[in-house]
Amino acid sequence: MPLEPAPLARLARPGVAHAALALFAIAVLALPWLLRMFGFDFYLSLASRIIVYAIAATSLNLVLGYGGLISFGHAAFFGLGAYVTGIMISEGVQSGSAHLLATIAITGSAALAIGAISLRTRGVYFIMITLAFAQMLFYLANSVKGYGGDEGLTIRVRSLFVFGDLVLDLKNPQAFYYVALAVLAASLLALGRFVPSRFGRAMLAVRDDDIRAEAIGFPTYRYKLIVFVVAGALGGVAGGLSVNLQGYVSPNLLYWTQSGTLMVMVILGGVATIWGGLAGAAALLLLQEVLGTWTEHPDFWTGWVLLAVVLFARRGMVGLFAPRKAQTFR
Repeated sequence: MPLEPAPLARLARPGVAHAALALFAIAVLALPWLLRMFGFDFYLSLASRIIVYAIAATSLNLVLGYGGLISFGHAAFFGLGAYVTGIMISEGVQSGSAHLLATIAITGSAALAIGAISLRTRGVYFIMITLAFAQMLFYLANSVKGYGGDEGLTIRVRSLFVFGDLVLDLKNPQAFYYVALAVLAASLLALGRFVPSRFGRAMLAVRDDDIRAEAIGFPTYRYKLIVFVVAGALGGVAGGLSVNLQGYVSPNLLYWTQSGTLMVMVILGGVATIWGGLAGAAALLLLQEVLGTWTEHPDFWTGWVLLAVVLFARRGMVGLFAPRKAQTFR
């Protein structure tokens, strides 16, 4: 059974890879101080945005890469998570723990309901039904005038996380950066543990040939539904972080183009790779930032970059550093 391209720790000799990973971790942790030292504090919001979208792209990669499910409605969970947190804050609930629990519960329940229906279809029908659910939520958000309607909802305060005497206010850019970074690290660690696990290997078998997997006794529908729900809940958490970063949530977060953006990130970074979501989010957002200063049409040139990746690096950016021969389970 083919396994996804090796994670970073296996791309080179262990000592070199571990050293590179340690340097990367140190650089990421020290980034706020480095930006302040050189007078580039305003770039911290860009770094935070990359992390938020990396979490969302990683959640989509779980469905797309490891579940083999092309979902064009993943923005539904991202936007729903943003609205759950935004509405709770607007109603005076500032507890970050309450926001997190409510976001996971509501987006997970929504993913369970949507997945229970959508996963009974395949191929283009699955794509269209997930898109339909996302569009339904988009129009619902537009119609709820009490929370901004089509103009969106602005929040004045942010989530608060209290750990004894330590209070983390996500309105503080550094506090937000480290909280989002912790969520991303936990997501990547969980994905890294999932892939070689028994459930992960079973899911890869379902992805490669679900009819054969079902014939040998795997409960394919249940496995797909579990992955779909977990990915939806994680996408909702990313949405909750997004509203804390922007201080604003609008129905556009639920629109189908948001799903397309997340899919582009996954393709750029590498489908079915642990680091693909992070690499794709960083590449796309940095590319848009750089091209935005050079040209009035950054999306045009971004399209050419995506085309080059699809034609010449079909395993994405992470695949460029992976071994040519895919590893296999024995």
